[in-house]
Amino acid sequence: MSTPIGPVILFDDDHHMYVIRDRASAEAWWEMPDECVCGFDALARPLRMTGEPHRVTLELTGDEPAEADLRRLVAEHYRRFLHGQAPPRASDLSVFVAGLPVEGS
Repeated sequence: MSTPIGPVILFDDDHHMYVIRDRASAEAWWEMPDECVCGFDALARPLRMTGEPHRVTLELTGDEPAEADLRRLVAEHYRRFLHGQAPPRASDLSVFVAGLPVEGS
């Protein structure tokens, strides 16, 4: 398997979405691996977080994109937490991901 391509899109155990510039930034920023329930790289390939507190690692769980799952979780995040805002509507995945709000931007 290859390396995750940034930005990475992570969802915590409360279903909040975090879009982080790249894998290294996500690993440095995230503290507890079990708080990340799922994630995706910029190509919609599924990620998992492993490791120990303050020493997490992101790794791909497969090379096949899960674009429908990513779009569904993003839409759910917007519906639950960003009232009055709509997720990106682009049909092209790269444009969709580029329209997501990156942490620290």
